[in-house]
Amino acid sequence: MKRILYVVLQCTWGIGQTLLGLFFFLVHAKKAHHIYKNCIDTRWHFSGGMSLGLFIFTPDDESDWANEVRVHEYGHTFQSLLLGPLYAVVGVISVCWAFLPYFQRLRTQKNMPYTACFVEKWASDLGEKMTGEKAAR
Repeated sequence: MKRILYVVLQCTWGIGQTLLGLFFFLVHAKKAHHIYKNCIDTRWHFSGGMSLGLFIFTPDDESDWANEVRVHEYGHTFQSLLLGPLYAVVGVISVCWAFLPYFQRLRTQKNMPYTACFVEKWASDLGEKMTGEKAAR
């Protein structure tokens, strides 16, 4: 029942991010896909991850790091469930934190963890709470 509710909410309340996730899923259609908990996990050749509604994209290996990223991205799916269309704000903050040179330098120079950004810490905390596994920090 929980799985059905999760999918229904991602496909209604979280429809914007789920449709964008479907686009990325189709772009990476030839990659390996697995069900992780309640979402579709696409394994790609990047060291980081991405979460869009019902879809997560995680490193294509079985390392501890890849699993921690998977748990972190799964946490983002619960932000999507909670925020619905407002998850776009989390997405903008997350993309800026990850890719803008200013924030990359800040993290490096001050030796800050990725989860120094509140939306990333929240995702890791949610992922750990929902899975009982360790998330990327």
